[in-house]
Amino acid sequence: MIGVDALRNAIWLATMSTAARLLATLLALVVLAAVVVGVRRAGPWLKQYVDDTVAEPIQGGIVALWTAVTTLFLVAVWRAGWLLSQGLAQINPSRQDIVAAALSVAVLVAAYALTRLSKNSIRRLSKERGAISDHQQEIAHHLVQIVIFGMAVLVVLGIWRVDPGQLLLGAGAAGVVLGLAARQTLGAVLAGFVVLFSRPFDLGDWVVIGDEEGIVTDISVFNTRIRTFDDEYVMIPNDIVTATEIRNRSRKGRLRIETDVGVDYDTDVEHAMEVAAEAMAETETPMERPDPNVVLAEFGGSSVLLRLRYYIDNPSARKMWKARTEVIAAVKEAFAREGIKIPFPQRELSGRPEAGGLAVSGVSASDVTDDEDESPEATDDDRIEREDAADSEGDE
Repeated sequence: MIGVDALRNAIWLATMSTAARLLATLLALVVLAAVVVGVRRAGPWLKQYVDDTVAEPIQGGIVALWTAVTTLFLVAVWRAGWLLSQGLAQINPSRQDIVAAALSVAVLVAAYALTRLSKNSIRRLSKERGAISDHQQEIAHHLVQIVIFGMAVLVVLGIWRVDPGQLLLGAGAAGVVLGLAARQTLGAVLAGFVVLFSRPFDLGDWVVIGDEEGIVTDISVFNTRIRTFDDEYVMIPNDIVTATEIRNRSRKGRLRIETDVGVDYDTDVEHAMEVAAEAMAETETPMERPDPNVVLAEFGGSSVLLRLRYYIDNPSARKMWKARTEVIAAVKEAFAREGIKIPFPQRELSGRPEAGGLAVSGVSASDVTDDEDESPEATDDDRIEREDAADSEGDE
């Protein structure tokens, strides 16, 4: 009965038109995609009953099995079995080659399973100890993956009796050439690993790197990307990052802000400091602990400078500007209420008396004094008489 059904199926497949084959291919691919999506969505439900190290191999096995079934179905639909038989006839594999191929596949599958186990171990270690961030988890996983697959490839080469020394010799010569041609890029890559594992900043931190300031949005092995407060994205090569001073404003979870304000020299400075501290304590955005405080900064050109110091938590540019605006507005209002003057910049000009007077543009000080002493109410007749006297002296 089974043989009859197989024969009927073979005859039906042989008599299919091209349109029918295309339709069958499309349906098979749609079913495969649906299986992949369904298996992926079933992952959280499956992980409720089994461990992650078991759930992920089960999902991968189901997808691989269904992919193999779909491949066999497409081979039958398009009558491509003769291609496989012809290929095997051309290769004519021996029993030893078949065993080597099976062992190679087993080694690669075991390497893949081992990388999945290492990924779960890294994730579990990070959750338990908080040693590395999510981004660094991915980097560590890829490094372990490279090492495991590198060892697996060496084992496969040994199975096929290929001397890896010759390959390594060729790879070494190629590595020297590539290293000389791309030493700057390789330097950036090495610096990227330094940045990733030294953790001077994490994603979302507010940093100042050289002349650039903003929020870290991405860290790769080649560069670091930050978003400035002007909504510009800046890519900084990691070799520049490691060679530049880095200021992380978010690392401690709080940031101290300083704002300077000047008061008149005639002001009671202690009273002004108390008024400013009370005004800052009434604002909303700055933190209550540590307390906002006021210190004397310096003697200014026209005022005594007070430095207002206060903190914000979870620092961001928006919160910093909001806190600074609240503090400035509150202190200004409090000073106005208490009659404390915030003076404008002032300059006082004075001259030292010197022998012979002070000459300005070739005019002596006595001439300037005489002109200033002249009454603006002098009559025109007096002015005319002075001019005539000057003319007569000139004629003589």
